[in-house]
Amino acid sequence: MRITRTGGGRGRRAAVLTTSVLTASALLLTGCSSDSDSDSSDSDGKITLKLTDYGQFGYKEAGLLKKYEELHPNIKVEEETTSTEPDYYPKLLQQLNSNSGLGDVVGVEVARIKEVVDTQADKFTDLKDSIDVSQWVDWKAKQATTKDGAVIGAGTDIGPMSLCYRRDLFEKAGLPTEREEVAEAVAGGWEDYLKLGEQYKEKAPEGTYFMDSASAMFNGVVSSSETQYYDADGKAIYKDSPGVKKGWDLAAEAAEKKLSQGLPQFQDPWKAALRKGSVASVVCPAWMSLQIQDYSGEDYAGKWDITNSPGDTAANWGGSFLTVPKSSKHAKEATELVKWLTAPEQQAAVFKAAGLFPSNQKAYELADVKNGKLEYFNNAPVGQIYAEESKSIPVAVLGPKDGAIKETFSNEINNMEQRGTEPDKAWGAATEAIDKAIG
Repeated sequence: MRITRTGGGRGRRAAVLTTSVLTASALLLTGCSSDSDSDSSDSDGKITLKLTDYGQFGYKEAGLLKKYEELHPNIKVEEETTSTEPDYYPKLLQQLNSNSGLGDVVGVEVARIKEVVDTQADKFTDLKDSIDVSQWVDWKAKQATTKDGAVIGAGTDIGPMSLCYRRDLFEKAGLPTEREEVAEAVAGGWEDYLKLGEQYKEKAPEGTYFMDSASAMFNGVVSSSETQYYDADGKAIYKDSPGVKKGWDLAAEAAEKKLSQGLPQFQDPWKAALRKGSVASVVCPAWMSLQIQDYSGEDYAGKWDITNSPGDTAANWGGSFLTVPKSSKHAKEATELVKWLTAPEQQAAVFKAAGLFPSNQKAYELADVKNGKLEYFNNAPVGQIYAEESKSIPVAVLGPKDGAIKETFSNEINNMEQRGTEPDKAWGAATEAIDKAIG
């Protein structure tokens, strides 16, 4: 089963990532976890650290928590995972407001980090003197930094955008199939992506669609913009944001021309469409490959491929942070765990085991990342593709309600596709709902 979260998805089973060189990743041992609520020393004198997260952070798949316990015999790590981030975050806010029930290490999703930084920063340990934040892509560090310069979250993964596509369906529709050719066809941007979709529709194999969801494309377009839902002063500008308007207009065009199957991502009909093989392309942040591999199944192994995202401006969709609440009885030990988990070697191990792309740039030169390929996707060199994409991702302005705004716009785009709602009416409904939600 695949698990999703706001702004991204984290699969339960790992993609098969291969490398041409095997490194000393003896880190990849079989992991184990527990749901214990203990946050104190055990009777045997061991310190128990509770790590709370959501979806899939890849630590179990990479055997990292087991490895950490072997390296630190006095530490026991218990991972408590909530299946979906929308279920996880409200509980986290309740715990922060009551200052009780928090783990020693707590995961926070990128669409929530701004709200946490702005309203809850005083409840978290400043990590800047313990962790070398210069190793992260610069925009990742800024996302978790307060106005006073405190860094309350250590970056785990990021979601550099790519394009996943079915080579066999593209060939049947008379479209280019090689990665370089597809990248060239959409090099002009998302408008070129829609033009390619119109060409696909002309000769589309029966029962297939060019893309899965116009709302997914909307998220891709917005994610490639520096200015998204808020401005640098913290003002909500989603009604006037050029990136939002561009994404909306392109999504409306895709819906009108029926280039999309109109399936909200991660829901059962979307999963079924992948199993059936009716989707020819998916806007594909790094973590999405796991979703596609899992639901498409072995029948389509080697038929999927991955290339660069449309245009010359990359985008980031998804990613998380690890934080250490001040309420932890073992904040020092928890900080050491966070430092180790977000170090290059461990992030590379997570990428190899679970496909989550590192935020730590030093990991990009390690063989497990640099030579990383996905066999399922025609041996696509994803380590190189994602590293290259990450270099041109804009430093986006985040806002406290990015997640809620994105979800509302996506819902109304789904209404355009599924119910035929006129774009103007859908826009009005979306902005009215957002106005009420964020005050």
